[in-house]
Amino acid sequence: MAARLVQRCCRPLFGASTSLPLASPASLLAPASRTVQARALPQAALASLHTSNLSRQTDKLLFKEKVYSKHTEHSEIDELIESASSPEELLHVGEQHSLSGHQAATLIIQLSRLVMEKKLETESIVQDSRFQQVLNVLNSQISHVWNGSFLPLLKSLSFLGLEQNRRELRSVKQEVRWRLRRLNLRHIVSLAEYIAARPQAKDKSELLSDLVKHLELRWTEIEDTRTVVALMAKVGHLSQTLMDRLEDKALELAEHFSIEDIRKVALALAVQNRRSVPLLRAISYHLVQKHFALSTSVLVDLAFAYGKLNFHQTQVFQKMASDLQPHVPQMTHGDVGRCVKSFAYLKWLNLPLFEAFAQYALDNADRFTVAQLCNIVLSFARLNFQPSQGETFYSTVHEKLANRLDSLDPHGLMDLVWSLCVLQQAKAPYLQSVLAPQLYDPLLDDQSPRGQNYRLKLLHVNAAARLECPGYPGPFLPPEALHATEPPGDRKATPLQSSLQEALKGVAGDEGNRRVNVQTIYGWQLDAEMVLNSEGQPLPIKDFTAPHLLQCEGTKPLPQGTRRIAFLRWEFPNFSSRSKDLLGRFAMARRHVQAAGFLVVDVPYYEFLELKSEWQKAAYLRDRMNKAVGEDMVK
Repeated sequence: MAARLVQRCCRPLFGASTSLPLASPASLLAPASRTVQARALPQAALASLHTSNLSRQTDKLLFKEKVYSKHTEHSEIDELIESASSPEELLHVGEQHSLSGHQAATLIIQLSRLVMEKKLETESIVQDSRFQQVLNVLNSQISHVWNGSFLPLLKSLSFLGLEQNRRELRSVKQEVRWRLRRLNLRHIVSLAEYIAARPQAKDKSELLSDLVKHLELRWTEIEDTRTVVALMAKVGHLSQTLMDRLEDKALELAEHFSIEDIRKVALALAVQNRRSVPLLRAISYHLVQKHFALSTSVLVDLAFAYGKLNFHQTQVFQKMASDLQPHVPQMTHGDVGRCVKSFAYLKWLNLPLFEAFAQYALDNADRFTVAQLCNIVLSFARLNFQPSQGETFYSTVHEKLANRLDSLDPHGLMDLVWSLCVLQQAKAPYLQSVLAPQLYDPLLDDQSPRGQNYRLKLLHVNAAARLECPGYPGPFLPPEALHATEPPGDRKATPLQSSLQEALKGVAGDEGNRRVNVQTIYGWQLDAEMVLNSEGQPLPIKDFTAPHLLQCEGTKPLPQGTRRIAFLRWEFPNFSSRSKDLLGRFAMARRHVQAAGFLVVDVPYYEFLELKSEWQKAAYLRDRMNKAVGEDMVK
């Protein structure tokens, strides 16, 4: 169609002048005849077509010549821009030459680079009329800017201090939005990373939203680890769909990850609280199999990521502990505090590593803030870890915390005292600081889930003061405060819980010989309670006084030789990882129940769930009861 259009346009221009010369002399001298005319018509048509082709070729040559001269002019201006050594020279080039849109963009980029190198003020440059002229050229010819120049152009305009609502800056961003379909993935990724890291702007959300949508559609084009890692860390949190696809791509490229890539991916998942089990398994596998040399900073970040996501991988933890232990003396106190807290969240107690942490705290106690020292104590309490130099360690802690408890907020103070109770290191000043009415009244009035948790901790501290601190003079919580706890809501019974309750029916015989799910004034719940006479036979439990209950039902005192039995089940989360040692909270619960006058029958999951028949389970409980009674008689 284009050829026909050119032919039609050329006929009226060249037809008259070209038809005559193209006719042969013989045809001009010959008389007009039908035969001659019939032969002359095709020649005229051919002449016209031939002339049209010649004109098109001539136009092409003229166009090529024009482009060549223009390209030469561009190269000269580009050389002037590149060779400029000061902002003044650049502004002079912009004033003396006619710039294209792309040249204006290049000049601005070069200008920002020189300003940064020479550490010049940007305000006078932005207000210069010559710079405003360059901006006008950029705004009027924005369509001529090359795709690869938009990111450095945006960075340069922002660095020079151009206001976000300026017309030229909005024009650049709008042009980016129009060109998104034509930009390659590398440009889109770079733009998304830059804009996501910038402070909020009025039009940021629109441009960034468009970039994220294009990344969602073109994620299959990602072929390198750097891109997927950068997007997960900087842009993934903006779109659930994009993050899902980036995780799939990361899983595909996981075998090519460097240790730095693994660190960034783990941190991105932790910060966004995305527990992607397949991806975490993949990076854990390569972390162990490739025998990476892990630096201290990488180990600290990985410990934080695994702890935040509560992802357990024994081989990774063993590698982290073995690699970290030799470097503990050279670590900063902040990194030590972070590591201790992360391993406590993971319930991973590596004794040599924690001994190194305790020794570091002793050697560098002056470098820790009160909050950091409290976090170490809280972490030790969670794992029920007692340092080998416990007396020296705790004396140092008491010395550093003395007269500084007032600097802690009520919740932080409660955490500290509760932790010291777990570790059996709470002294009278600590107990008095949280059992005073001015502190516990706000905690008792808080009905939020967080308030309920701290209310239980308050009851635990009160129980520790009553049961484990015989010389403590008071104060204690008033009786009305002990009723502040409420039994947990209806929760689905665990297999261990339901199996234990069923087996206890056969052990107790009559329903009145046992209590189940007993809420105590100490803040602990007993799975079941029984009273045995001197011959080991169950007695009706409701007939006797029960000082551990919120509301006592019976009035009879226990007969001589009678014993109270408390059944405590221990689920898998109650133990340290890969261990049969109870965590600090549950170790304290067991101590308090014993101190309250009970014989404790432990029912751990790893033993009770292995029993198949009801007869075996009942026999197991009777055997445990007889063993507890026998140990008490020996004492």
